[in-house]
Amino acid sequence: MVKKTWLKGIGLFLSLAMLAGCSGQSKPTAGAGQDSNEIVIGANFELSGDVATYGTSSLNAAMIAFDEINAKGGINGKKIRVVKYDNKSDKTESMNVATRLITQDKVSAIIGPVTSGNTLGVVPVVNSKKVPVLTPTATHPDVTIDPNTKKVNEYVFRACFIDSFQGKAAAEFGLKKGKKAVVLVSQADEYSKGLAKFFKEGFAAGGGTILGEEAFNKDDNDYRAILTKVKSQEPDVIYLPAYYEVVAKVVKQARELGIKAAFVGGDGWDSPKLVEVAGKDVLNNCFFTNHYTPEDPDPAVQSFVKAYKEKYGQTPDALAALAYDGARLLADAIQRAGSTEPEKIKEALAATKDFPAITGKFTLNENHDPVKDIVIIELKDGKQVVSEKIKSK
Repeated sequence: MVKKTWLKGIGLFLSLAMLAGCSGQSKPTAGAGQDSNEIVIGANFELSGDVATYGTSSLNAAMIAFDEINAKGGINGKKIRVVKYDNKSDKTESMNVATRLITQDKVSAIIGPVTSGNTLGVVPVVNSKKVPVLTPTATHPDVTIDPNTKKVNEYVFRACFIDSFQGKAAAEFGLKKGKKAVVLVSQADEYSKGLAKFFKEGFAAGGGTILGEEAFNKDDNDYRAILTKVKSQEPDVIYLPAYYEVVAKVVKQARELGIKAAFVGGDGWDSPKLVEVAGKDVLNNCFFTNHYTPEDPDPAVQSFVKAYKEKYGQTPDALAALAYDGARLLADAIQRAGSTEPEKIKEALAATKDFPAITGKFTLNENHDPVKDIVIIELKDGKQVVSEKIKSK
């Protein structure tokens, strides 16, 4: 009798233990289970693949910011621990990384990805899991506004201006170079198509004429057929919203064909690889919209440039500057929230006002987009020179 009672007791204990275990695994909570002395932030960046230089410079800069914060005691007495993954410059992998960071690593927030396409892959994940993501550099409007519902993506924020402003600023500048333009678009790239759309709208509204639009594949190596057609149209301006690896090939081949028109592009041009591949002489009479210049004499900018050069041996590009700002903005929101709970961090991000970024002080608007100025960069013998600044509208 005693033996049977003992066995029943053991059975009841095991059953309760199993139920408790199942209950604990059913609803993993982001930010939960973190060490009381640390804040866990996820990093989802393109460290290999097509835009690896962007992802690498962005992660490098973000880590400088987090290290600086930790060196000063962390956030509200807690140190930041960063969990880093490579999304391989791929939309599906970006989604997988976001899921892993939230469900397995229990991060309180995520910084990255870099590109608009990869960030759009992350949006449904963070919205469903209710964990904020801050992309430093994804400029497509759909990143923060759902194109179907027209509602704000509640858990998505960014530190960069958006393509509607960037494309129209490029058009405003392009009209100073001439009234006739041709647009070259990467057909499978949301970033390129978005910028092209807003450039065309702005150029036409300003009294310019779009002579034509030509689509290309970003994996092409020979663009001469398209460029021969462009040459026959005799444009004053060629708008090329693409990433640096394509821009270098297109501009080089255009100059070889005798095309002398001004090339204008977006922030995707900003990489030291552009000059390395194209050559400095080829890039004269080329301009692009950007977020900052390392030549800015502002002490905060120069402090960042110095720190980056000392650690990584090269000048930080605009994406690095935005990632540095993005990391600091995320830390600032966590401090203001006074919590590692994703929901409270999200609320603090949405309330950001007059943030002192090195890419220009900004306030996040109701769409979670920063209101900030834009810089027009001219390439002169391979060096970046500020041509002008266009005020946010």
